[in-house]
Amino acid sequence: MFNQVINRQGTYCTQWDYIQDRFGKADLLPFTISDTDFSVPPSIIEALEKRMKHPIFGYTRWNHDVLKTAVVSWYRQRFKQIVNQEWLAYSPSVIYSVKKLLTIVTEPGQGVIVQTPAYDAFYKVIRGNNRIVVANELIYDDGEYSIDFDLLAEQMKERNNKALLLCSPHNPTGRVWTSSELTQIVALSKKYDVFIISDEIHMDILRKGVEHQPIVKHTLENVAIVTSGSKTFNFPGLIFSYALIPDETIRERFLFELKNCDGLSSTSIFGLEATIAAYTNESRWVDELNDYLDDTITFVTEYLTEKHPELIVVPSESTYLMWIDCQKLGIPMKELQKAMIDVGKLAIMDGSIYGEKSVGFLRLNIGCSREKVKDGLERLTKSIECLK
Repeated sequence: MFNQVINRQGTYCTQWDYIQDRFGKADLLPFTISDTDFSVPPSIIEALEKRMKHPIFGYTRWNHDVLKTAVVSWYRQRFKQIVNQEWLAYSPSVIYSVKKLLTIVTEPGQGVIVQTPAYDAFYKVIRGNNRIVVANELIYDDGEYSIDFDLLAEQMKERNNKALLLCSPHNPTGRVWTSSELTQIVALSKKYDVFIISDEIHMDILRKGVEHQPIVKHTLENVAIVTSGSKTFNFPGLIFSYALIPDETIRERFLFELKNCDGLSSTSIFGLEATIAAYTNESRWVDELNDYLDDTITFVTEYLTEKHPELIVVPSESTYLMWIDCQKLGIPMKELQKAMIDVGKLAIMDGSIYGEKSVGFLRLNIGCSREKVKDGLERLTKSIECLK
């Protein structure tokens, strides 16, 4: 199923059709944008096809028991977590939710703490809304990442820093925060009155034996989850996400601004149908996806260990993204990128996008067939060898 090769070219696909925008050339094999080359699960196709047969696609309401029941059931089944369906709020995208919550819980000029390296959209949405990025740089020690809690405490203590934008699981490092780490984060946030916005969009994609804990397991005060089924089930183009906001006052303001300020209360019918179908029917599909990704990560790690032992593959606990430390190659990233583009015909995101201290890293998207991964690794080898 996941080995199936599907041609995405000619579908207005960001990853395949618009490579030249970022890399300067169009004839590259991409492992870039954070979506996958996997078909969505069967029940989603069936739900969309059924809805397509109805010839009217009018204004669509998200606020009903069918969606809420699906979300509540998913959290109970996948995370053994009870969530109150009244916490649920629709949003067209996770980044929209982040933006809206930031403008509710902070003022222009105030600081937003982010664990770096970080998803590049975090920097954009914070700065674009006239807030200040406060980098809580993760501690990196020979392939392992951990939170600098001493620094985090100092940053939360600073009165101008009013929010923590937590990426849980973490993109790009693949860390899944432990119960102890989340407990410490919550304790600091309560002590210094810092609101936690927890982006949990990668919550379902976990390595075998790894458990994700929704932040609401640890607190219901000064916290919100922003997430979507779009990463897991590969339907970001259907435009649908949601937030879980326990605080009634903040939730009501979020919904008021969604509808009255931004005119976004009517959702995409296809995003709604896809989410309901996925959360109702496709738990086993997610297990199979995770097994496949586990095997791919083993394949990539073994290949790089044999061919390029100087590369450090950061252990991946979550996501379909692999974070690779290339610093011991002794090749400047600009030269490596040029070789990958010109010689290997290969497009992989370099780490500088995610933080200044990650310039020597690559973020490899392995959400694709094993055949494509093998081709990409061989192109990477070709690129490296031409520089030696």
